[in-house]
Amino acid sequence: MANIKVAIIGAGSVRYALKMIGDLAKNERLAGTFISLMDIDERRLEAIYDLARRYTEELGASLKFEKTMDMDHSLSGADFVINTALARGEGHQDGYVQYEAMRDIGEKHGYYRGIDSQEFNMVSDCYTLSSYNQLKLSLDIARAVEKMCPNAWLIQTANPVFEITQLVRRQTNAKVVGFCHGCLGVRDVSKALSLNHEDVDWQVAGVNHGIWLTRFLYKGKDAYPLLDKWIDEKSSEWEPNDAWDLQMSPAAIDMYKFYGKIPIGDTARNGSWKYHYNLETKKKWSGRFGGIDNEIERPKFYNELREIREKTIRASKDSSLKLTSVWPEEFPKDEVSGEQQVPFINAIVNDVKTKLVLNTLNAGTISGVPDDVVVELPVVVDKNGICPEEIEPGIPERIKKMYLMPRIVRMEMAVDAFTTGDRSVLEEVLIRDPRTKSYAQVKAVIADILALPFNKEMKKYYTHCE
Repeated sequence: MANIKVAIIGAGSVRYALKMIGDLAKNERLAGTFISLMDIDERRLEAIYDLARRYTEELGASLKFEKTMDMDHSLSGADFVINTALARGEGHQDGYVQYEAMRDIGEKHGYYRGIDSQEFNMVSDCYTLSSYNQLKLSLDIARAVEKMCPNAWLIQTANPVFEITQLVRRQTNAKVVGFCHGCLGVRDVSKALSLNHEDVDWQVAGVNHGIWLTRFLYKGKDAYPLLDKWIDEKSSEWEPNDAWDLQMSPAAIDMYKFYGKIPIGDTARNGSWKYHYNLETKKKWSGRFGGIDNEIERPKFYNELREIREKTIRASKDSSLKLTSVWPEEFPKDEVSGEQQVPFINAIVNDVKTKLVLNTLNAGTISGVPDDVVVELPVVVDKNGICPEEIEPGIPERIKKMYLMPRIVRMEMAVDAFTTGDRSVLEEVLIRDPRTKSYAQVKAVIADILALPFNKEMKKYYTHCE
């Protein structure tokens, strides 16, 4: 029996809370885990609490639960804290509404997909320039962890993982580590090439949403020639299964040809403006859907999330439903989610050496990248913590100089703006943006975003406001 406490902050997030609970329930070595579900939305919290207990019972697992709207109570005595929280500014109950409102203002001022869509940072929920509310919430959570459970691992799951993990590392002593599932894209590469993934020896490395397949061996031999063969013979036949399916897209292949290694997972979404000028361009490089980060698919996805949320709340009120039977896509009976949070917890608690891909300090692992920058690395985790693997072969210089460093600079500018409250740093990012035609345009778009009611605190915080 595992005598541990796991606090899930932002437990009303349907996408992650139930995944984490399912994964915990399916790991017999974590039986007995006490899970504290915390959220400020009482309606969602009640629903997740009810469904979590019913789901666990259907799986025949032994987990204990509590629900609370008090973060300090949830954190007290926790061994692991999973932060999935999405900040909501004053007067708003839906964080995605805020995203879309700020994006709409950006587009009104000539910034297609909003000011937060920047080269190498095109993922729609990775707000970095207008992310004051999210960065502040995440920092507040980390400081509460320092106070209430200083020895706990803070498992940063909510985006922007890169900026948040970096900020928390520099501003607190919390044992924070960033999580993402983008590395699962390696399996998609193996599948496309008809390789048995168990026979693939691989490494990925880079920064969050910017990782590259550095090692790619099949049965001990270099597998990149197999990828080249697929490109020559089959890439013209590729079609996406859905808007998220980009791993073998023309954009990913084009990035491979330029950078020398294939981008993995969300990295294929995070190329330069070459792939993102407009919807037509997106469809050329990402297939018929144009990827998930466009004006058609992203709002559709947000609506799907809202529908799932309401369906979840309705399901929580009907105790006669057998969740694993009527809704197996959200409540799978046997499959685990593929997320890395629970394998990480199991590795620490049960001293099971586990290979994962996590966001942690570089500390010399990637040459040419500052030691104090958070990078995404292959690591081995056990009771002693996180041990990065040597990156062999190393990341090509072109990737480091032309992709990683520009992305790191944008992270540094976003963190600097938040840390100092200096509005001119936000302006400088946009001054360098190819969509900008004048300084007046920069000032106007930032002023309008700051004027939104839910950004009242953000406006007060940043200096140089007119």
